[in-house]
Amino acid sequence: MLDDAKIAIVVPAFNEARHIQRTLRGIPAFVDWIVVVDDGSKDATTQLAAESGDRRVLLLRHAHNRGVGAALKTGYQAAFDAGADVAAVMAGDGQMDPADLCALLAPVLRGEADYTKGDRLSHPLARARMPAARYIGNHLLSALTRLSTGLPIRDSQCGYTALHRRALERLPLAELWDGYGYPNDLLGALRVSGGRVRDVVVRPIYGSEISGIGLRHALFVIPFLLARVVLRRIEAALTRIPSLPATSSVEPE
Repeated sequence: MLDDAKIAIVVPAFNEARHIQRTLRGIPAFVDWIVVVDDGSKDATTQLAAESGDRRVLLLRHAHNRGVGAALKTGYQAAFDAGADVAAVMAGDGQMDPADLCALLAPVLRGEADYTKGDRLSHPLARARMPAARYIGNHLLSALTRLSTGLPIRDSQCGYTALHRRALERLPLAELWDGYGYPNDLLGALRVSGGRVRDVVVRPIYGSEISGIGLRHALFVIPFLLARVVLRRIEAALTRIPSLPATSSVEPE
């Protein structure tokens, strides 16, 4: 526990046999549950996670690859069903530094935010550590996400996040996007539901992991999701407009 709150870590993993045990070893002792969701891996990800020896690990597996969004939805549901107050996400590829976890959780635990999102782009070493294509692409997608959601998010694609139970209860979890683009769809849903979102600067870490976001996602999938966010915001705004009083069409005598 941390600050009297029960904490879960959701670890989505797809073919992460090289990284999964190192990721699990790095998770701090104050975490109550570690929900590993193997999203249909073809390698030994499940076996190695099971062999970690950590009693906090709850291991779930999709029969086939459904997408990172689907893995996170499975993980969130399991974490909150287990009794967690807050669920943070640390990907199975070891890209999230455990040293940043307390800072990420703090605004949520203090009641200042419902959802915190890692911000690598504001870190002083971001430009040096991030591959150029990712650095430029993340800035572009983040700008589009800010425009469509109205949220002041610096790094929309960062997967290092923390979500409070109270926010999940207002979200249409089952309807959120299953694949890459899930973070953008979730931000849009939080905006519509009135969730409070805050950035927290985190360290950018890059190694041998391979990004699953391709040109198709950047050019078509994410813009489609962001356009859908705009439409949902418009729909939500229209439903909040009070109806005008009824008027009679009968002419006075």
